[in-house]
Amino acid sequence: MATQEPVRQDGGPSLEQILGLIAPGMLDVVVAPRGPGVPVADVVLHDPGEERDDGAWAASGLILLAVGVDVASPDALDVLRGADRAGAAAVVLRRGAHGPRTALLEAAASGRTALLTRRPGQGWTEVLGQLRTALAHSAPTGTTGVEGLRLGDLPGLANTVASLVGGAITIEDPRSRVLAYSRMDHEPDPMRRLTILGQEVPRWRVHELRESGFFQALWSTDGVVRLPADDRYAERLAVAVRHGSEILGSLWAAADGRPLAEDAAAALHTAARAAVPHLSHHQTWGRAAARAREGAVHALLDGSGQAARVAHDAGVAPDRPYTVMVAEAYDSRDLNVVPAPAAGGAAEQRVLDVLALQAAAYRPGCVTARSGRRLYVLLPAGDGEADPARALLATARSVPRGVVFAGVGPVTADLSGLPASREAAELVVRVLRERAARLPAAEVVSAVAAFGELVPEVSVLRVLDRVAPLWESLSGPVHAMLEHDRAHGSEYGASVAAHIDAFGDTGTAAQRLNVHPNTLRYRLRRARELFGVDVADPTLRLLADIGLRLARRTE
Repeated sequence: MATQEPVRQDGGPSLEQILGLIAPGMLDVVVAPRGPGVPVADVVLHDPGEERDDGAWAASGLILLAVGVDVASPDALDVLRGADRAGAAAVVLRRGAHGPRTALLEAAASGRTALLTRRPGQGWTEVLGQLRTALAHSAPTGTTGVEGLRLGDLPGLANTVASLVGGAITIEDPRSRVLAYSRMDHEPDPMRRLTILGQEVPRWRVHELRESGFFQALWSTDGVVRLPADDRYAERLAVAVRHGSEILGSLWAAADGRPLAEDAAAALHTAARAAVPHLSHHQTWGRAAARAREGAVHALLDGSGQAARVAHDAGVAPDRPYTVMVAEAYDSRDLNVVPAPAAGGAAEQRVLDVLALQAAAYRPGCVTARSGRRLYVLLPAGDGEADPARALLATARSVPRGVVFAGVGPVTADLSGLPASREAAELVVRVLRERAARLPAAEVVSAVAAFGELVPEVSVLRVLDRVAPLWESLSGPVHAMLEHDRAHGSEYGASVAAHIDAFGDTGTAAQRLNVHPNTLRYRLRRARELFGVDVADPTLRLLADIGLRLARRTE
């Protein structure tokens, strides 16, 4: 029997409409004896073991998910016949390796219940979620404009609700993270600006609302909760978005340059019902689709997979030139410019949130993907190779305590050039990061550069990458000097490096080391006497420059 009482919806959406709203390829229609126009009332899990022999159970208009039943199993025929007797619109079985048996196909063709199969790799929970989301989306809400939105279009939903309510709308998840927000016709108040830039309500504000009992009121009622204006922020209305007993998120309306209208609360309450399928879609499919899209972007950047198929999955036009931007984010409060892009903390991820959001809005066709503290952006080529990165960097600087190093690779003629553009952009970021590593933390600021601006320095990085394995296998005067520095804390290597960087100008090198010139001369003499590192010898000077550059990478 069905595991819950069905919700009847006379004249509800058709099976064809429901299937048209779920992910392509999730379910296959094997036989539909009454055609695709059969009405659907609800979607429920079905346990064949609990079905009563006398047929005293009703499943009229339901889509039954027969969990654990394979189309080739002996039970499949009994499940289909029982669903047909109960008046089910459709029954979904797991598609096995061998496909349905002839007897099952014949029974389906002579009955009234459609036979559907679930493809391998699709979980029952995801199937149930998507079907119920599609059913909720198909139900009339009475909210003009919302019913025409594409399922899961949260920015479109925010803009539509803003027009209905007459205020600025923010859509948030239950953890107060921003999912979408409406266009701003007026300068936002400070709280809305902080919330949008940080992509979440500031933690101190969440604590303030929790302590005041506002969230308790919001999550415990179906009605609209009012937050009066004060000397800091404009008036706000909030309403929870619920799917049964589950809280999917909330809609927030803020006065946008003028007080909210008297009917704003009623409009927001109606909009919350219309928002259910969109937020449910975001939970059950939107995030999975976003992960799949991000995986496709990484595949393009790595040069793996079939370019045309991967480009389609990533949302990238295969016939347009692109360039790759790579951005690394750091928190200036705990700036640790490391040799590799290790995973960043919450502050760094917020910076990447802002960069990803602005990249999507900067130019149509931009797609992004993350890896640790890095954000990769595929930018359709335009005027000015580094202009997009500089525009995004200006946005990143508006995030408190954010430090970003961004590099832009060369423009590619086709998708096959994306891995090379990505590699070039990563090398530019390394150059910027290594420059910053030589500065005091207080002096490190965000920086951006295009590959064409740093070709010599990038070339040196590539040479050092190739030389590093060979260098580690060698020994000699420079190796002995560096080993002595590591063992005794001496600064012969730093002194030689400063002398080389200053082109032999002792005064300039001593100033950089913050020592007296005579101290530097003494160290250089001792480096020659102890280890044989003579900075006057061109060969030794070259070896010292290579060895000291490699040593700085591991400090």
